[in-house]
Amino acid sequence: MQRIFTSLLIVGLFVSAVFGHWDASHFENQQEVTIKVTKVSGNVYMLQGRGGNVGAIAGDDGILIIDDDYKNVSAKLRDALKELGSPFPKFILNTHWHADHTEGNQSFGKESIIIAQTNVRKRLSQVNTILGETVQPYPSFAWPMMTYDESISLHFDGDDIKAVHYPSGHTDGDSVIFFAKANVVHMGDDFFAGRFPFVDLDSGGSVQGMINNVASILAKIPSDTKLIPGHGPLSTVQDLENYHDTLVETAKIVQDGMKKKKSLDELKKAGLPDKYKAYGSGFIKTDIWIETVYKSYSKK
Repeated sequence: MQRIFTSLLIVGLFVSAVFGHWDASHFENQQEVTIKVTKVSGNVYMLQGRGGNVGAIAGDDGILIIDDDYKNVSAKLRDALKELGSPFPKFILNTHWHADHTEGNQSFGKESIIIAQTNVRKRLSQVNTILGETVQPYPSFAWPMMTYDESISLHFDGDDIKAVHYPSGHTDGDSVIFFAKANVVHMGDDFFAGRFPFVDLDSGGSVQGMINNVASILAKIPSDTKLIPGHGPLSTVQDLENYHDTLVETAKIVQDGMKKKKSLDELKKAGLPDKYKAYGSGFIKTDIWIETVYKSYSKK
């Protein structure tokens, strides 16, 4: 068990740094964690703790949450959920397998029904590698109980909620969650608001897949949809369009360099235009994003 925790801690520290919200010292001090609750629309909320953004819908049917942060945030997440109606969610939808979105499964899994895309259960139940680190499987009660390949619909708290699988983006098990009546979309880690994303190439992610997924979502949602990103502040469709444009444009710059037989070092040295500087201000600096794009397209 200690080895499992150590592996998850290593990954957690990296992922926290990737997302640009907390450093290692903050991660080690649980007392500093607070849960910020933002009402998004109707009875849909966004909760921000230490890891990925948690979505929630609360009403007469109880509470359903999207992702559940790190395990050591669970007590404070429960307190926040209690203020919305109940500390015990009936359902948990995992948008993908990474610990900052699913480790809370180990706290909630014995009392909540966990739902996710098929590949999420597969990855949570086996040994994985992320950024060169080995991550051991979760205990079986923390695996998704219900899985789907393409999509699943839930009719809960007066809304029609649909989880849709978007393949080969951030990982191979990504889901985006649509709240039809509230006109809210939880993007999971296909959307890092205002920052270059972490694309987990070892888990079946790809830059082009992420670009395609975001384009597909933009084509189907109304212009006034409110977006919960995997990381970052509550966002608009315009924010997502800007993000998509940045992915497309920067990926093209790297691909054009690759066509000219430029090495990865040469591409890193050349960098990207200043207009993308803010996108590289998180842990995924510009040179790391260039390397991600290079490796992703080199796999073809």
